[in-house]
Amino acid sequence: MLNLKHFTDHPASVGETYTEHMGQAASFGFRLLLAGVACLVHAVLPFLFVRTGSRAIAELNERMILKRHRHQRVAPAPTATRIPT
Repeated sequence: MLNLKHFTDHPASVGETYTEHMGQAASFGFRLLLAGVACLVHAVLPFLFVRTGSRAIAELNERMILKRHRHQRVAPAPTATRIPT
């Protein structure tokens, strides 16, 4: 059975309201859809949209990382540790 917590727990965990989270997720989704279409066109016509897909992924990743640092309640991504040899 769905209750209000299903709609608010995750957004709250990243420091957003349900509405804010919906906007952010929709923004990411539309950007990924457009990048996906560009990649499909690039598959057939490789001289078009040469960097569109990789640029979209890099920009979305950067947006997500910056957001993560603004909301300290989200655990930071693990970093690689170097083992001494």
